This record gives sequence, C-alpha cells and structure tokens, in this order.
Amino acid sequence: MMASTDQPVYIGRTNSISAFVDDTSGGHRRSVSAIPTSRFAVDNTGKSQPPPRPPRSPQPVAGVGMASNMDRISDSSLKGKSASTNTAASSQHSSLSAPAPRPRYDRSLRRARKPRSQYPRGGTESHVEYILVASFDIDRGPIMEHQYPVAITGDEHMLAELMLPDQAHVRTQDWTVFFLHKDSSQEEDEAERRAKEERRARRRRRRDRAKGIIHESDDEDDDEGDFDDDWDDNESTESEPEGGEGAPLVYVLNLVNTKQDKTVKRGAVVKAMAICTRHPFLHIYKPLLLLALEEYFKSPAPETLSMLFDAVNEMDLSLMPKLSLLERGLLQASDNKDLFVEKFERMIQARIAEETGDDVADQPLDASRDPPKRPGIYRTGTKAHIETQATYAVPRDTHEFESKVMYKGIPIPIKVPVAVMPETVGDFSLIKLIQNFSDAHAKSPQTFPLHPHLTTNGPTTHPIIVLINALLTQKRVIFLGHNMPSGEVAEAVLAACALVSGGILRGFTRHAFPYTDLTKIDDLLNVPGFIAGVTNPTFELHPEWWDILCDIPSGKIKISSKIEAAPITEGLVYFQQQNPTYANLINGTSSSSSSSSSAGDLTGDAAFMADILKSISTRAGERVVRAKWREWVLKFTRIAAAFEETVFGASALYVGSDESETNVAAGVSSGHGYVWVDEATKAKELAGNVTRIEGWRNTRSYYSFIQDVAQLYTVRPLKGLDLAHLHDRLRSQRLTPTQSKEIYDALAKYVHTYDEICLLLSVAPESHAGLFYVALGLFHKDRDVRIKTAELLDRIAEHEAGQHWWRQLSRFEKLAYVRIKREAEQEKMKGENGLNGFTPVDTKRIS
Repeated sequence: MMASTDQPVYIGRTNSISAFVDDTSGGHRRSVSAIPTSRFAVDNTGKSQPPPRPPRSPQPVAGVGMASNMDRISDSSLKGKSASTNTAASSQHSSLSAPAPRPRYDRSLRRARKPRSQYPRGGTESHVEYILVASFDIDRGPIMEHQYPVAITGDEHMLAELMLPDQAHVRTQDWTVFFLHKDSSQEEDEAERRAKEERRARRRRRRDRAKGIIHESDDEDDDEGDFDDDWDDNESTESEPEGGEGAPLVYVLNLVNTKQDKTVKRGAVVKAMAICTRHPFLHIYKPLLLLALEEYFKSPAPETLSMLFDAVNEMDLSLMPKLSLLERGLLQASDNKDLFVEKFERMIQARIAEETGDDVADQPLDASRDPPKRPGIYRTGTKAHIETQATYAVPRDTHEFESKVMYKGIPIPIKVPVAVMPETVGDFSLIKLIQNFSDAHAKSPQTFPLHPHLTTNGPTTHPIIVLINALLTQKRVIFLGHNMPSGEVAEAVLAACALVSGGILRGFTRHAFPYTDLTKIDDLLNVPGFIAGVTNPTFELHPEWWDILCDIPSGKIKISSKIEAAPITEGLVYFQQQNPTYANLINGTSSSSSSSSSAGDLTGDAAFMADILKSISTRAGERVVRAKWREWVLKFTRIAAAFEETVFGASALYVGSDESETNVAAGVSSGHGYVWVDEATKAKELAGNVTRIEGWRNTRSYYSFIQDVAQLYTVRPLKGLDLAHLHDRLRSQRLTPTQSKEIYDALAKYVHTYDEICLLLSVAPESHAGLFYVALGLFHKDRDVRIKTAELLDRIAEHEAGQHWWRQLSRFEKLAYVRIKREAEQEKMKGENGLNGFTPVDTKRIS
C-alpha cells in the first residue's frame, strides 16, 4: 500500500488510502488467481493404500470393498488409547482416560500426521514487533515518548492521537485497538518465496516416489515432517495476506492510564502504552500491559520497554499444534474440551523424547528388552499433575493453549486460542453485541425506512439483520458510543466484523477503524465501506458521513437519510423475468409495509434471530452463538451460489459443476449446492434473498470469497463430490430407498482418509445432530447399505475427532450397529469367507 517497504503506516493516511481505494473499490472486478493444484497425500505410515484417485473427480477405488477391509485391521495394541500412562487422575471427561473399546482400523485414520507447531522453537517471527509509549502534554497535545526496539517512522503525531482517545483524562483507565498497514520487506518476500519453492520440491519428490522414481536427495523424515504442506500453502492463517489485499495487518493493543498528580498542570498525568503484533489474539497481552504501564509510571525509561519486549517474545508456544483448515473449523464449532487432545499429547511426547534422547522411533527393535515406558502426561490442574509437578501438561481445554510469560520474575499465565479464524481479532462478545441491539428492539420495536439491501424482511426487519445486511453490502457503518470508554466501542466494531465474516468471508477488518475521531474524518471518508467506532456525538449530526449508525448506549440503529439508493441490477431483472409469480415478493419493490409483511419470513431471518435469542437466554454460550452465525453465513454463500446458477446458468462461487457427468459415469450420486425441500420453497427463499445477494455481488468480500473458493478447491480432500449437499439431502428431503442408497454408497466408497473424514464431520456438526442422519443407514432396507454404513462408522470412530461424534450417537443407533456386526459374525460361523471387514462385536461399546 505504501511506497516504503519497511515502515508501518496507519490506514488513515491519505497517501495510503488513495492507492488502497483504487485497488479494492467495490466496482473493480479483479481476476481470480488460482494456486497450483496438488494432490493431498493420504497416508504417511508406509502402509499399502488404494490406487490414487484422479485429482478432479472421485473414481471407483479398487479393493475398498468389505473384503479388503481385512487388510485395514491393525494389531491388538490399538484396542484402546495408549498415548499416555498414569492417566487415572485425569479429568473424567478427558480422552486421556481409558475410553470404551472401539473397532480397530488403520492407524492412519486415527492419527493424521506428525504434528507440527504453530510457532516452532527457533523461529524468526517475533510475537511482538513494537512497543510504543505516548503521553499528553498540556502545551503540545499528544506526543510520542518512546518507540522500541526501533522508531516507527511516519506520522507519529497521528499515532499518539490514536493512543490517547477523546476524554481519556476523565477515566482512570481505557483500552483502544487500532490497525497498522505494514508492507513486507524485500527480504521477507524472498524468504517466503524460497520456502514455497522448497515445499513444492518436496511435494514433487513425494509424487515421484509414489510413481517409483527415487531421488538421491530423498529423505523419509523430511517427507513425513512436511506431510501437510499442501494445506499450509493455501490455508488462511493470521500470517497470510487477507484476501489478496496486501500485507498482513499489524494489530495494536493500547492501554491509557490517568494518574492524579497535583504537582502538574491540570492535576493529572496521562500516558498510554501500546503493543504492536501480527497475532490477532492481541487480547492475551492485557495483563502484561497493565503491569508494564504501571512500571513505566515509576521508571519512564527505554529499559522498562526492553524488559517487556524481551518477556513477551520469550513466550513459548512451540507445543501448540498447527491445525489444518478443516481441523480448525471442527474445533471452533465444537464445545468438546478434548477435541484433538491427541495432538497436544504427541507434541509433548516428541518434546520429552527430544530432551531425553529416548526417541523410540529412532531406536532399532530389540525383542530381548522391555519396551521403554512413556512418561505420564496429565491435564493441567489435575491432582496427578500437581503432585508430580510435571514440566509439560495437556491444556484443560484444547481450544486454548496455556503458556506463561515471566515478567520481573513473576509468571503471568497466558491462554492463546488454538484455532483462529479469519476476521477474528481480539477478545469480544457476539452475545453482548446482539443483546445490546435486540433488547431495545424488543422493548420498543423499530420501524426502518425500506431499502432493498438492508430491510430484507420489510420495515420491521430485526436490527441485527439490518446491521449484517449493511456489512454484507459494503455500507459505511458507524458505531457511536457517546460518553463510553473507547475500548467498548472498539469491541463492538471487532464483534461486528466477526459476526458478518463467520470465519468464512473476508475484507472487513482491513477496512475497520475500531476507534477514530473527528480529526481523521477526511481520511475515513476516502475508504469505501468502512466500519468505524467513535465517541464524538457530532457524527450523528452528519448522515452524509455514514449509511448505518449504531448507537450503542440506546441500542438503536439508524439508516441514513442520505444513503445511496440500490441500483436495479441484471440479476434482479432476470430473476423477476424467470419467476414472475414471486416478483412481487422481492423486498424493496414496494413501499407498502402490508405487502412486505404478507410475504412472510421468506429469508428465515426472523426464525433464525428467535433461535439465537433463545440460545442466549438459555445460556448456551459464546461458542454456540458463533457457530450458529458461521452456519448462517455459510448458508448465505450457498444460497448466493444457487441464485447465480439459477439466473446466470453458472456461479463463480462454486468450483466443480462441470464434473457432474463424470460423477454419473462413475456411479456417484450427483448434485451440489444448497438443498431445499421443493422448488417452490427454493423460489421463495431466493426471492427473499435476491436484493441482499445482488448487493453483496459487487463488494470486496464477494471477490475475496471467489478467490478463497478457487484456492480451497485445489486442496479439498474430495473433488467433485459435495458432501454438504449429500448430507443435506439425507437431512431435509424425503428420499426413496434407491436415492438414499446412492448417497450412502458414495459416503462409504469415498470417505476413508483422515481429511475425508474431517470433511464429513464438518458438514455434520455436533450442534446439528452430528452423525444421526449418516447412522440412519444402519436401518436401510438394503443389507449392503447397512454393512457399508457400519464400516463407515467404524472408520469415523477410529478418527481423532470422529470418536467424539461416535460417542454422541444414540443408544438406539449403537444397538443397531452391534446387531449388524453380530449378523456378520453369525455368517462367518456358517462358513462364509471373511468378516466383511468387521472385528468381533463388543457390547460394552454401546454403554
């Protein structure tokens, strides 16, 4: 964004904004650049695997029938979890405790690959890049006192103003958050390019080795250690550019303190300290900022900043496992505190083996010696962990990695989120945001002026839906918190970005100003579709500055009288021509409130908001609410894809539609996209969403999502087979036995590897009945389907995440599973050859 390649610059600077607007304006259609396609490897255990399938479409795999499953049964040592010992004192809900017996399948289904650290030891990346200190001078105003380790060039006065928000002197403490745009240096770009070339070379060697071509430089350890490079090159992490819009952001957490001092002018000293980091989980530094700023008041010297800088950068996160995109989605959508606990176990075991030199994998097998004993691994805070004072322990909750920072000899506990999704910055509460604007609406319902993009349910559209529609259609949104701490205003902005993103869409935080003021209004208005937090009530008096104003204290949302009218688009006209019956149901075409209300809840938003508010009232928790909003955003993108296919014949939001003929030829159940009960329901829901979709189709997040879809397709475990579509058909449609047989056959045939099972679990979350609809195949009239479904459940039960989904199955379905296995045993006793892939039944498993 800037000509300089090594200086962070605040987004509000005019020279930065002009280049930014030209590049990412909503009306500018950028080309989609797909990354190189590579086949995702399925096993690193050295076991024989079925022949590789073509990269674009699933094909029948030889030897994946029931008889071939005999080769997949492992030895008896896999009967239970043996990853750790002395775990009796662990939590009773921990999967470190002895689990119920499971089917014994290929170890590769249970263990994906050798775990790797998100932040390995010896890495060059710093947790914190800069520490800033600003103060308020009675004569000069906000000034920058210190910058460590080097000075941030640019407009220091503007940074100081951001660090000292309006009315900061009337409060003893206040927090602010803002973002800096810093282009990567030439050295960093070159290092990243070399790293990518090395990863591509390793993948080429793997493919050559699979073909029988051996290179002299081949190294098995190197191949195994980088098994998931295909995911790493393409998945979205906090260290990668957001939607191709530029270098990653630098997130700034700022603390302002006011100390009363009668010896100085105005009777108070106001100072602010800020931490600048690339990590979006910047809220973890709050306890350290509190201590460090207090220390700075006592000793205002660079040595105080140096002590903090060294302490935070020595924080050890090397035992936090790196999760793939699918694994991160599963972890975020689940409340299970034991999900992927095995990855933490293996990270600790590898560390202990490294420190003691007792790496079992590197030692030759000696039958005359007893196998080496693994040290006990316990959960943090358990009695056994406290008694043994073990150096390493598994976190209480796998959603958070527990570490500590030694500051002035005091260990400060830190909890770092393991799975961070795009557009999720800092610590905020969606529940707080939703309640704030819902409670006021419940007491005194708002009536909004009709706008096609915003009031998708007519004039009585829920305020939260109006806010979401405004963000989706790239409107200018202001959060006003008069007489409120700037930290609370910034929190509302961050929550709104996460709400509309759902971890799926991008382009919101890059254009967000968690806190700004009147002095930067000119720069702010140069940013299309901004999301800003302010405390000055002057903004409310200028409706030409914003499209939507969210007044936090009153809980009211206002639509600007100066908002630009929604244009009539080709998609809207085509849909009306193709569906004349539903043309009058499209919101925004009539100014009559009665016509809008007579259409009913076409979008389903009213029912959705009722479900969200019910979840909040029953104390379901923040993670549940976030998961529900993620599902809403995902549903919206799938409906948008269906709309484009209906109106234009094809959609840029779906890759693989040209493979339906290949699927039919291969005997795979065809179909993709969102599933409706019938065509009439589909037409009504599209009519309710058409204006919102058309407003979204010309925004930054839309074009970024197209890029993400193209990139993710290249690394998706199953190409040409839409598992979400198949599962939705089982869940929402009345299928004939033949139709359901096709779906169950496809699931059983193509869901085998670790990542394929992850993909299946992601479309059947625990919050939506989990494996219930998959397990209904146990009751199919076709015996073949029942057996294949039981085999599929066997594979899922041996999966690291799937074992938790298996435990959620009802006793009724588990009894059916046991019955099918008994039938297979009886057939074997009658002289049939083989067990059809089953192990002897264990009735304890249904308990």
